[in-house]
Amino acid sequence: MTEQRRRRPGRRPGSLDTRGEIITAARGVFAEKGFDKATVRGIAREANVDPALVHHYFDTKEGLFVAAMQFPVEPSVAVPMILAGPREEMGERLIRFILTVASDEDRRAPIIAMIRSAMSNEQAATMVREFLGEAVLQRLAQGLGIDPIRIEAAFGQMIGVVMLRYIVKIEPIASATPDELVALLAPTLQRYVDP
Repeated sequence: MTEQRRRRPGRRPGSLDTRGEIITAARGVFAEKGFDKATVRGIAREANVDPALVHHYFDTKEGLFVAAMQFPVEPSVAVPMILAGPREEMGERLIRFILTVASDEDRRAPIIAMIRSAMSNEQAATMVREFLGEAVLQRLAQGLGIDPIRIEAAFGQMIGVVMLRYIVKIEPIASATPDELVALLAPTLQRYVDP
């Protein structure tokens, strides 16, 4: 009697890097459709796998985007961490978080790549806008109970600081210590997030 091999659901046989193939498919789908219009089902179809396998590896569409775009932080972890703590220290937490992520070269590289891409490519700008808007900014605004424009203005200022510090490298902001920047920027960011 020959033993028949059963195919595992959700995965085609023979591939050793299914996760990598899903990421590759996701990059293409996100680039073509943007974050909002891309679906886990569509990405699974493109990778020729069952959608359950995408959920197995990445949990959510957001988690898949983070992996595919090499986003340096997982919003589902970062947003609650930023929101935790006294409201009157929110401005400091925001700027410390951004400076901590940006000071690590490996984590900074994808941020810089996304900023540069968004400035020169409308598809990239759409993806970044949709992802940041939905996964980060809306959640922060809701968690703080403020109008989204306030958190968008705060992030606009922080992205400007990251650009000046790490892309343009304007002095003295490029060589200022994180504590100097926190002392300078936290009060302004606090104004944005106060009700």
